[in-house]
Amino acid sequence: MALTVAGSDPSGGAGIQADLKTFSALGVYGTAVLTALTAQNTRGVTGVHPVPGAFVGEQVRTLLDDVTVHAAKTGMLGTADVVRAVAAALAGRAAGPLVVDPVMVATSGDRLVDDDAIAAVRTELLPVAELVTPNVPEAAALLDTAPASSVDELAAQAEALLELGPGAVLAKGGHLGGAESVDVLATADGVVVTRRPRVDTTATHGTGCTLSSAIAALVARGVGGPGRWEPVVEQARDFLQRALQAGESLGIGSGHGPVHHFAGTWPA
Repeated sequence: MALTVAGSDPSGGAGIQADLKTFSALGVYGTAVLTALTAQNTRGVTGVHPVPGAFVGEQVRTLLDDVTVHAAKTGMLGTADVVRAVAAALAGRAAGPLVVDPVMVATSGDRLVDDDAIAAVRTELLPVAELVTPNVPEAAALLDTAPASSVDELAAQAEALLELGPGAVLAKGGHLGGAESVDVLATADGVVVTRRPRVDTTATHGTGCTLSSAIAALVARGVGGPGRWEPVVEQARDFLQRALQAGESLGIGSGHGPVHHFAGTWPA
């Protein structure tokens, strides 16, 4: 069983909707705590309506008082108030390893959080995370530095983020361009670079949500083991690769359509 703490996406490609689809596709029962409503489609975000932090915390506490969760992930938290509430609600409660996807910018380029929220993620959430999964601009924001422009720079930033307290960092290099999509996994044992052929597609909505929720689902199923992130990351990247390759077959929207979470399961 896995838990997602994230915002809602009415178009179904990202956020809570993408997380629950991913959990289901990977054979894991999904639970969810809502942090925000968004007005968005495949072309962009037009509005964000945060859930008050106190009520987000109440959702987490009430759920975990009754339901056993084997892994948890966070997505868009939106405000510093919500970040602090989530960190406090998870403290001292058994919810399995915590995967933090520090959602700050939508695929469309729309910014989803303010500077106070970024600071709260840095100081409150990263120290309790088992794995954090920033993309290039998110890693730069968390470190208050310029975005990486090469794999070597991204690896250096992943190691710098490791010093902020998480157990491991998966820095996603999709923004770097090139023929391959390159991610960097940094742990106490060193840095591992993982590569996949870049998929030429417009169906990229929800890629970060899908990858982080796939990691949480696989952890909940017992893949890897304590501190063994490489096999989990590789399997999650394989899942995302299939979802990207099949995304355009869904024909959703006129902008960045969603990846296909049930590729290979639904009839062609």
